[in-house]
This record gives sequence, C-alpha cells and structure tokens, in this order.
Amino acid sequence: MDSIELFAGAGGLALATANAGFHHKAVLEWNPNACSTLRRNKAAGLTQLAEAEIVEGDISEVDFQSYNGVVDLVSGGPPCQPFSIGGKHGGMDDRRNMFPHAIRAVREIAPRAFIFENVKGLLRETFSNYYQYIIHQLTYPDLKRRVGEEWTDHASRLEKTITKGTRGELRYNVIFQLLDAADFGVPQRRHRVLIVGIRSDQELQFSFPQPTHEQDGLLFDKWITGEYWDRHKVAKAKRPPIPLSLKRRISGLGSLFPGMLLPAWRTVRDAISDLPEIAPGDTCVKFANHFCNPGARSYAGHTGSPYDEPAKALKAGDHGVPGGENTLRFEDDSVRYFSVRECARIQTFPDDWTFEGSWTESMRQLGNAVPVSMCEVIARKLMQQLASKEAMSHG
Repeated sequence: MDSIELFAGAGGLALATANAGFHHKAVLEWNPNACSTLRRNKAAGLTQLAEAEIVEGDISEVDFQSYNGVVDLVSGGPPCQPFSIGGKHGGMDDRRNMFPHAIRAVREIAPRAFIFENVKGLLRETFSNYYQYIIHQLTYPDLKRRVGEEWTDHASRLEKTITKGTRGELRYNVIFQLLDAADFGVPQRRHRVLIVGIRSDQELQFSFPQPTHEQDGLLFDKWITGEYWDRHKVAKAKRPPIPLSLKRRISGLGSLFPGMLLPAWRTVRDAISDLPEIAPGDTCVKFANHFCNPGARSYAGHTGSPYDEPAKALKAGDHGVPGGENTLRFEDDSVRYFSVRECARIQTFPDDWTFEGSWTESMRQLGNAVPVSMCEVIARKLMQQLASKEAMSHG
C-alpha cells in the first residue's frame, strides 16, 4: 500500500509506517537539515525511503490532487510548537499551526486512512475547543472553511452537520488517544497524541493497540527477581536501594511469577549500554553521530535522566539544546549531554539512520521526533486491517 508523509522531520513516523509495510510515494518537510537527513538515508540505500520523493519546501504550496486515488495512507506530525507545553502556546493563532494543511491533504487525497501525531499539550483545556474543531474537520474534510469565515463559525457548521448525521461524500471515522511511549517499548517517558482516521466506506473497526510494556514489569525485574541487574552485570554491592516511594508497590509484586506481567519498561541503560562510553569532547568512529558535547549542567527541575529508568522526554529548544533536559545523570548527580546517537537510540531510530546538520540541529531533529517503535505498533495494526479489507474486496 502506498503512503505520503507530511511534516516528516527526521523521519520517525515515516520509518514507523514504512516498517509496517507502507510504501512512501513522497516525504515532505520544509527544514533543510531534516531534509538533508532524509536525503542522506535515502542515498545510503535504506529501504524505508527507497521509492520516496523527498520534497523540501512549504507545504502550503503543495497541490495534493495528483495523489488522489494513488495513496492509501496520509501520515505526519504537524509542527507541535503551537501546542507544546514547553512552547509559547500560540495554538490556533500561531503561524506554525499546520493542521489546516494536514486537513487539506486529507481532503484532496481522500486516502483510505490517516495517522497524525502531536504533543499532549494539544489536549490542554486552553485548546480544547480548537482540538475538537480539528477532529471535526478531519471527520468531514469536504466541509471547507469559507473565505473570511471565523474558525468558530466554521466549527458551528461542522457541529450541526455531525449532530444531524449528514453523510458527506467524504467522511472519516476518527479516534484519538494519548499514549506514553514507554508503554510500547520505548526507553523514554514521552507522551504523544495519536489521531487515526479511517474513511467511512472502508467499514473497518479500529482500536488503539494495548500497551506492550509496563512499569511493574521493570519493578519486578529490578526488585523481585533481580534479573535486570543480572542482565546488565551490575554487582549486588553497586545496586541502588529500593526507592522508599515504591516500597509498598514493590511488595505487592512479590506474590507474582515471571510472565504474569507485561515486559518491563526499557531504560536508558537498556538502550545505550552497548555503545562505547564517551566523555565530553570524545568522538566514536564506529557509530555515526556518537560524540559528546561539553557544557551540560543541571538545575532545579531539569536534572537529566537516570540511567536505570526510561529517559525523560527529549526536547528541542528554540535557542539551542536544553541544558538540563537532554542529559544523562550519574549517581553523583553530575550530568553529560547524550550524544546524538544515544538520543536516536532513546527515540528508537535504527543505528544505520544518520543525522545531518550541526550537533544543535541534529538534537533539535530528535527532540521534535516521534518514537519509531511506538508508532510502528499502531501502523502495523492499521496496515493489517486495511490489508484484510482489501483481500476481502478482491476475494
């Protein structure tokens, strides 16, 4: 099945959908450094981009009509800064709000399905009315906003259409859910909103996949069986004490047996311990993008990620790499920056995926990215259902 990826960034969602079996006809992105990353990996022969045209430029100037009837899936992550908790909270008034063009792409292409992702800030009460408006537009993308019409008036028209039960020529059944990437095997506590829409004529039932990993699995492996420490060859004398805040919860796991819980959350140690150790100023030639910049520091509320927990959410700063966010915290509370390759591991990018641009720009690409393996679980389930429907229609 063919697809088109919008707002591709460094390629996280594009990788996920390609791994799930979709074939990208085009991958669109405006940032030159991110496009260089995409072109570099396509030129290197990575199969996920083998058939994709890398389109660099302003999406507002793209005519999607040529993809109508050709593309089964539209996916992408409209820029999240307008809705990010760490951003300026401009929302619908922010010029970087690209949801109108995501909706236009759905309207002009009329794919069988779409997947969009964004930050959890989109669900904040401040944006609740506008977020509902986005969902309604994705449900009835043909009911366009009129020239000069306020978005609130357009929202009212959409609501009347929905409550009346009118069946437009193009209608999607849309669901969304806030997911924690750690629950899907990503070594990072990263919350993203996933929006999935299926064209109504497909008559498919879709639900978001259940988590594949859990925190209690990690607590069990650490403090009940010790398997986590054994696997990483951490001597008993060097194992930290059980956190007081978790003692009661851990004691409740004592009656369980291995296999009674989901697999453990993955930790920073799980993700990067097999990479060569680096100190600030070091560069590793064996792994691309594995070097360490000096200057990391921690400060109140920004103390870096512990080694034996999922990482805190990686961030992309407007003015460089956030000082206390994208760092690894050691037992003595000192910190160092994660390398670009370590961040890629934490975001579950493959090791053969190379990042172009300066250290700051590469880290920004990763801070803006969506974890590959979390989205792959969703894309695979969607692919299976679309393929099953296709097989039935040809059967």
